[in-house]
Parts: sequence; C-alpha cells; structure tokens
Amino acid sequence: MPVYSQVVMDHFMRPRNVGEIENADGIGEVGNPVCGDMMTFYIKVENDVITDVKFKTFGCGAAIAVSSMASEMAKGLTLEEALKMTPASVAAKLEGLPQNKFHCSNLGAQALRKAIEDYLVKQGRMDKKDVTPEEDEHAACETEEGKEA
Repeated sequence: MPVYSQVVMDHFMRPRNVGEIENADGIGEVGNPVCGDMMTFYIKVENDVITDVKFKTFGCGAAIAVSSMASEMAKGLTLEEALKMTPASVAAKLEGLPQNKFHCSNLGAQALRKAIEDYLVKQGRMDKKDVTPEEDEHAACETEEGKEA
C-alpha cells in the first residue's frame, strides 16, 4: 500500500478549488482510461494572469491531491509561468508521491496546460494544430504488483 505525505493527505481530505467556473476562459480535460483518472481544469484569465482555477477530478486520492495542489500553484501565475509547471514540481510541492502514483502529477500538469492552450486558441493567440497532444501515460498506471488497482 502506498505511503502518502501529510501534504498529499491534506489535499486529498480537504481539496482546494473544487468545482467548475461558469464561462471559464479555458477548459482542459485529460483522462487515463487504464487507471480511470479523469481531470478537468477551468481557468479565468485577466491580463495574462490566472486569476481563478477550479477542477473536477474523478480518480484516486493521489489524483485529487494533485489536482488540488496544481490549482493552488497556478493561481496568480502568468500564463507563461503556469506553462512551466511540471509533473515533478507538483509532486515536489506534495512532498512526493509513490512511484506507482507519479502519473497522476503528469495528468494534473497536462490538464492545466490544456486549459491554458484552450484559452490561447480562443484568443487567436495559438493555432489548434499547435496544441500539445495528450501524452500516453497508460503504462504508468500500475500498482506495486504491476497491475492496475
């Protein structure tokens, strides 16, 4: 059974920014059908600064904690700064994730990136063909025994 940090447990038990933003400026959706984790991020942007972030996540405790932490990290960042957020930076803020749950941090960073890219496309500042393809993280969705939980 994975051992989670106090920070992970806090963000799982008391997730921040849960919900949906009506008339969101950008929406990013990612999912992994192998492990069942699904994340949707909603952002509000003013003057290229993320002023609000909400999320809906269907998944394990680590996925919920990652979504909560990524949403907290993104608030107040410029779009450029937020695009630099990495799975490793999310996991570090959570004080680590078990190896078999690290893929959740990939999904959190991807969902945020997709929300930002959606905003940029809507603003005519990015072409749809330049949107980052969803990475294949399915192989990472394994338990310690090597099978999906």
